[in-house]
Amino acid sequence: MDDHESVALGLREAFRGLREVDVVASASTVVELLAITGDLDIVILDLRLADGSSPVVNAERLAERGAKVIAYTSGEHPQLIRLAATSDVVALVRKSSPIEVLIETVDGVRRGAHLLSPELAAAIHSDPHIRSAGLSAQEVNVLQLFADGVKSQVVASELGIAAGTVDDYVRRIRVKYTAAGRPAHTKVDLYKRAVEDGLLPVPQA
Repeated sequence: MDDHESVALGLREAFRGLREVDVVASASTVVELLAITGDLDIVILDLRLADGSSPVVNAERLAERGAKVIAYTSGEHPQLIRLAATSDVVALVRKSSPIEVLIETVDGVRRGAHLLSPELAAAIHSDPHIRSAGLSAQEVNVLQLFADGVKSQVVASELGIAAGTVDDYVRRIRVKYTAAGRPAHTKVDLYKRAVEDGLLPVPQA
């Protein structure tokens, strides 16, 4: 969604030839979009809308409806990218990028690829304002494996602990990140936090 009609029309045309993607709606604000439809799988969201709405609030509202949010930005406001990095946005694409980059990003998110684009990961990894969650050494070990997609039973086997203990560690990790002002309610959030803290590598394009 974008509050410039020409951009919205251009994106609709770009995705017209993709059989796997149906453009169901476009709007100039999140409120307007959700009034049109709540059945959204992926939303391309301009971080700076004319109504002055917060990109964090916008992303949260869309995520609550089950949508995966891709930030689409000109990038001239670094603070907006930092805000997006700690929100429910799963990928970021600059408007200066070739349209193929956006199409590939949408396709990757649609297929369930790692829900954190390299550019967004780099933004959060370099943010000096990110507070430490103060994880213990074993919590770091659990997070590195669990957030990277390893199942609890395998994490337990590799670390020599019970599967239930892995779940206890994950709960404690979530509590610590919440206390640090960096909630990690989902596994995707845990992956973001691990990348932010340098515990997992920044994904490559």
